[in-house]
Amino acid sequence: MRSLDQARAVCDRYHPGLLKALEEIPYDDREKPGGTALDLFRSHGGPGLLIPAEFGGHGASPLEAVRVQEALGAVSPSLAAATTMHHFTAAMLYALADRRNRLTPAQVELLHRIVPERKLMASGWAEGRTQQNILAPTVAARPVEGGYRLSGAKKPCSLSSSMDLLTASISVPGADGTPELALAIVPADSAGLTVHPFWGSDLLAAAESEEVRLEDVFVPEELVVRTSADDPNRLDDLQTAGFIWFVLLIAAGYTGASAALVEEVVTHERGNPTERAALALHHEAAVALLEGAARAVQTGVGGEEAVAGALVARYTVQEALVANANRALELLGGMDFIKGSPHFRLAASVRPLAFHPPARPAAAEPLLRYFGGESLELA
Repeated sequence: MRSLDQARAVCDRYHPGLLKALEEIPYDDREKPGGTALDLFRSHGGPGLLIPAEFGGHGASPLEAVRVQEALGAVSPSLAAATTMHHFTAAMLYALADRRNRLTPAQVELLHRIVPERKLMASGWAEGRTQQNILAPTVAARPVEGGYRLSGAKKPCSLSSSMDLLTASISVPGADGTPELALAIVPADSAGLTVHPFWGSDLLAAAESEEVRLEDVFVPEELVVRTSADDPNRLDDLQTAGFIWFVLLIAAGYTGASAALVEEVVTHERGNPTERAALALHHEAAVALLEGAARAVQTGVGGEEAVAGALVARYTVQEALVANANRALELLGGMDFIKGSPHFRLAASVRPLAFHPPARPAAAEPLLRYFGGESLELA
C-alpha cells in the first residue's frame, strides 16, 4: 500500500534494517514483555531520530517522524507506543538547546551523550492519566542542599525496564515562593528509583508500561530545567513543543497498526473492489489528516494553532482507526480468526489511542472556545 510503503521507506532511511529485523520475529514475541524489539531499536539508531545533527542525531522532520512511527506501528504497536515517549521527550529537551543559555553545561553534556551511548528516555509526565494534561507535575520535589529530593510514582511508565533516564515534571518554589513548573532529569540507576509490575493487559505489553516509584531520589540542581529571569518562557516553549510532538507521534503509531490490517485486506483482495476501496479511502483520509498536521508544524505553524491542529487530527484519526480495523477484520473473515492470525490483536491495539490524554471530553470545551475565537487553554 502506497502510504505505508512511503512510511517504510522513511524508516529504512533512518534505521536501515530495523523493520526487517522486527519482521523476522514472530508477532507474539514482538509484543510480549522482555522481547528484543527495544534492543533492536537501540542498535539501529532509533534513539537519535529527533535529536539534532549537532548532537549526533538524525534531526528528522515532523512529517518524517510521523512516517517512521507509522512504519513501526505496523510491525509492533508496542514499540511505537514505547518509543513515542522517548521521542517526545527528546523533542522537548533539544528544543531548549535552540537558544543560548537555556541549558546548564551539565545538561548540554548529557544531551551530547544520548546518541553515541544509545540512551533511552522515559517520560515521567502524566500521559497515563486519561483526564489529565500530559504536562502536569506528577512528582513532589523537596529542595535540599545541591538539588532536590523527589518522591512520587508514575504508572504506567513506558520504557520502565529499558530507560536510561527518566524525565519528570515537578513543582518547585519560584523566586517569590510560589510554585512553578520544572523538569527533572533522573538517571535510571538513581538510588530510590524502582520499577514494579503494573501493566495487566496482553495488548502493548512490550512497551514496558510498569510502575516507576521515586522514594526520596536525589537530583542535583544542574539536572533540573527551570525558568529564569532572562528566559521566562522556557517551560512554556517546552510544554508546547512536547505536547504537539506527543499528540502527533502517539497517533502515528496507532495509525500504523491500522494500516497493516488495511494492507492485508487490499493485498489479498478480500471482499469486493468497492469494499476494499472504501476501506483504503477511509484509511488514506486519516493518514492525510495526520500527516497534514505534521506538515503544518514543519512549515512553521506553532503555538495554539499547531496544538489545535494536532488535536483535531488525533481525535478524527482516533475514530477512523477503530472503524477501519473492525471493517478490515470483517473482510479478512472468520477463517483468519480461526487460524489464530495476529490480526485480532493488531486491531485491538488501535483502541488505546483513546486512553491517552487529553481525552476528548477534557478537550471539548477548550477546543470549542478556540474555534470560537478565544485562546486555547487545556487544563
